[in-house]
Amino acid sequence: MRNMLKNHGKNHQEITLKHGQLHVFANEEVFQNLEYKVYEMADNNLQIPRNVHMSYTPDAHVGVGTCIGTTAVWNMNDGFVSPSIVGSDIGCGMRVHLTSLHRDDIQDKKLRRQMIKAIEKYVPANERAASYYQNIRVEKIVSEGIHGLPPQYVPDYYSPKNRRSLTHIEHAKLSYDTGYLDAIPEKMWSRAWMQVGTLGGGNHFCEIQSITIKDENREIAEKWGLFDGQVVVMIHSGSRAWGGMLGPKFTKDFRRAMDKWGIGTSDPNLVFAPIDTEEGQRYLNLMYSALNYVVVNRHMIAYGVREGLRDVFGQDLEMTVLYDLMHNYALTESHRSEPLLVHRKGTTRALPAGHSLNAEPYKETGHPALIPGSMGTSSYIMVGETGGEKNFYSICHGAGRVRSRRATKELISVDQFASSMKVGTDEEILVNQRTLESILDECPQAYKDVDQVIHSVVGAGLASVVAECQPMAVIKGV
Repeated sequence: MRNMLKNHGKNHQEITLKHGQLHVFANEEVFQNLEYKVYEMADNNLQIPRNVHMSYTPDAHVGVGTCIGTTAVWNMNDGFVSPSIVGSDIGCGMRVHLTSLHRDDIQDKKLRRQMIKAIEKYVPANERAASYYQNIRVEKIVSEGIHGLPPQYVPDYYSPKNRRSLTHIEHAKLSYDTGYLDAIPEKMWSRAWMQVGTLGGGNHFCEIQSITIKDENREIAEKWGLFDGQVVVMIHSGSRAWGGMLGPKFTKDFRRAMDKWGIGTSDPNLVFAPIDTEEGQRYLNLMYSALNYVVVNRHMIAYGVREGLRDVFGQDLEMTVLYDLMHNYALTESHRSEPLLVHRKGTTRALPAGHSLNAEPYKETGHPALIPGSMGTSSYIMVGETGGEKNFYSICHGAGRVRSRRATKELISVDQFASSMKVGTDEEILVNQRTLESILDECPQAYKDVDQVIHSVVGAGLASVVAECQPMAVIKGV
């Protein structure tokens, strides 16, 4: 499969596969440990005609149809769109909020347990739990994003000169042809309504962290409102049933169309269509509806966290948004003076200072790129570098799994998990679940070494670290 390898230096390898070029951004250790299957999947993906760019970030691992950690680009004029290279959890991504608390303020474990319990009062963490926000209209939020929320849920709604809820996020609203919503079944509307502001299961979480600023980016950190020891809230969640139910529908529709057109690959899970076809346009428009839903879902999770922390620390506690971004989507972006459809499946956009696509408050510095670790390890707040142009400004989205959930349960003991969470010590990372056994498949040992992943990204010149975030308490969805 790897017929030719070209080393560009700086953790950048270019591999000539049978059907095209694959760029891999990883240090030597990470690169050598990539499994052979990822190259087979890349070659399948490269059979989609007229590909402009395809790459893996260091967290790459096998997924359905396409590896997680893929950036794939086509020209808008004659290119293709692939639900497989977006992923099933459309718009899944990250959000970070800042507080004025210091890590010393919450060092007491009893207080942190109280914080967890208070947050769970407002943020349902059980997969089957229903939303607390029955007056939110799904038709409004899938059409208007944050703008579709009732004012009571937007803390800065009445502060037009400082509306961070709308300005400090990657996309507050994506416009599209809402006529495509007419085909959505009633079941989907009702399930989505019941899930607004819910965490979801799997690797989704809400984490209380404290940060340590990197000296080389201290000036940027201060402009963003960060300080050493600051307590922040990191949220990882997706589009829940709304995005989840779109996936199977489009896989079926695309397969039918591909059979009619006589196109495909050896992998039946890899589906794609020309952008300008009815199938392509329907998918893109309804994908945008999921992206509107997902930014509201994370906003409402954060709203619930704030309400819970106010129960503990008083109503004066503020929790301002630093940034919200996605890592599963396909959007039109202008690169190299061309309109391109950039697919990111488990990759994060990280724009440098001065880039035109930056959110307005971050034009001068570049925006925060939010990279979670695995439970029990550090997460990172990064900023894009100009060298990111070579990968269409995509970096990793996290640590990336190194073994399946089943294999993790077979190979890793609860005692090993407990040790990594520092159980029984003053530095214990507290978790909302009663037993670690119930979330063993999400232990740190299930993931790659996030420090090696970050080292790969920094060494490739794609981004640099602004702050390292140490976990103190975790709310996991189940």
